Amino acid sequence: MVFLMADETNQKMMEILRILAEHDDVLGAKIIASELRKKGYNLGERAVRYHMRILDEKGFTERVGYAGRKITYKGLQEINRGLVYDQVDFIFSKFESMIYNTSFNPDTLEGKVVVNTSRISPRSIETLKHVMRNGLCLSPRVKLERDGDGCIISTICGTTVDGILLASGIPVIPQFGGLVRFEDHQPVNFTELIAYKKTSMTPLEAFTSENMTSVLSVIEEGDGLVPANLRLIPGTGREDAVKILRKLEGIGISGVLKVGEPGEDVLGVPVADGMVGVAIIGGITPLCAIQEAGYRAEIKLAENLIEFQSLKPLVKPERKLMVSAPERGVKVRFLLSKAWNLINRVDLNPEDLSGRVIANISLISRDDLDYALEVIGQVLSERPEFSTLPMIGVTDEGGMAGIATVCSLTLDGVLIKSGIMSTPKYGGLLEVGGRAPRFVELTAYSGSSLDPHEIYVSKNMTAVLEALNGQGRVLASLREVPYLARDHAEGLIEELSEAGFSVLKIGVPGEILYNARVEKYHAGIVTPGGLNPLAAVREAGVEIRMKAIERLMDLREFRYVDEV
Repeated sequence: MVFLMADETNQKMMEILRILAEHDDVLGAKIIASELRKKGYNLGERAVRYHMRILDEKGFTERVGYAGRKITYKGLQEINRGLVYDQVDFIFSKFESMIYNTSFNPDTLEGKVVVNTSRISPRSIETLKHVMRNGLCLSPRVKLERDGDGCIISTICGTTVDGILLASGIPVIPQFGGLVRFEDHQPVNFTELIAYKKTSMTPLEAFTSENMTSVLSVIEEGDGLVPANLRLIPGTGREDAVKILRKLEGIGISGVLKVGEPGEDVLGVPVADGMVGVAIIGGITPLCAIQEAGYRAEIKLAENLIEFQSLKPLVKPERKLMVSAPERGVKVRFLLSKAWNLINRVDLNPEDLSGRVIANISLISRDDLDYALEVIGQVLSERPEFSTLPMIGVTDEGGMAGIATVCSLTLDGVLIKSGIMSTPKYGGLLEVGGRAPRFVELTAYSGSSLDPHEIYVSKNMTAVLEALNGQGRVLASLREVPYLARDHAEGLIEELSEAGFSVLKIGVPGEILYNARVEKYHAGIVTPGGLNPLAAVREAGVEIRMKAIERLMDLREFRYVDEV
């Protein structure tokens, strides 16, 4: 059953679910009403009971005698999937709450710290120790508990440092989570970034796939990619912040990669005048190393607050984390800046379909090409609406074969060439096959250096093959056009649709479109992701390297699968 949180009443229900999810105990209406007031919702106990009855009917909560309610598994799923446009705002709000609730005092060693709580294999603990001995961790302090045939491990999250700085009177603004490149054991620059305010998932969560980090390579060879965060503090607070960070290092909480000077770039990230960037290694770094070693790890970031005294050193670090080298002038390039330059060069003519389109080009072994084409053919023939255009190109990419698909950003280029300002907003994951499609994940193009669809595919979040005959998850994107231009845009899209281009929906001004919010005075347009056929190939067990928004290609280079 679809539960779309589209108005204030439903937002209150979502907050009730979140309150129940944050507490292990059964909660009554009085406590829930009190917690809601802390979040800015003035609901009395009677109103809470009314909302709870609706949640009970939906199966998201259940009554436990006269004690109150608890959240169900279905309710937990709804938090993760239901209100995705609100989830984009909630992620940043969640970190702000964690920062505020951090109570650890580095002088007394008392109080609570923010932890990542993950499930790991007991066999992976030696790898964990190896990483911590080599200093590639925020802290060697952990809480380790057996849980059946696995272990639950709590590691200190970098948000703890933000909370300690704030408690000392230094304002902290979480900016990005990303990957930092190391050379000769020294942090050099961020290679990828996602803004905290621009995504429905925790930014570092996007980089937890085993093929995205190379922590073990940094230890053994000195070169590789490590998860890290960047936050901003005022320049006037730099001196005090450095003193606090040194104090934390003395008690086993370190991981600082660089503290910049006011207005100075930090590991390739520009910092505004008067502000200071502070880069700190991700608390999940040792857990990423576990995955690289072939062990399974269910990583949950900034999951909880626990007493610092309950964490014990797992090992004594034998090597210190090196601070960064001087800035080399390498800047992190956000996706949208690259995309705009390609969008500007699209010259596809909707009338005769001549001209260039933006192509995604993914790499595959030539030995796997025939099977891959078979899978792609199945997707394009059974559900052509899952692709931007049900055609592909096969290119020579050196020792590999390239499979080109038309990127949905081509549509933005066509609209702009016709005088309609079309702005790509989100790359998302669209759940289909139920009562109504809905986005369950969104990441803004303007806040990421990676194509969001590449992230979802790398984390095995798609279910394109399942969607062919039932419920599944496909890639899709949302762009906005000025509401005055909606009719003009619709006319152009009709021309493209007749030629096989797919557009899933054109919204009305200000509409919440498939559970994604559209700005006031704008109309949203949802298109399928051009990588969907390639995601299906990966789901079928074929190794394929996704490369979205790669380059321009003439549409004449594309063929229907049975013509390739």
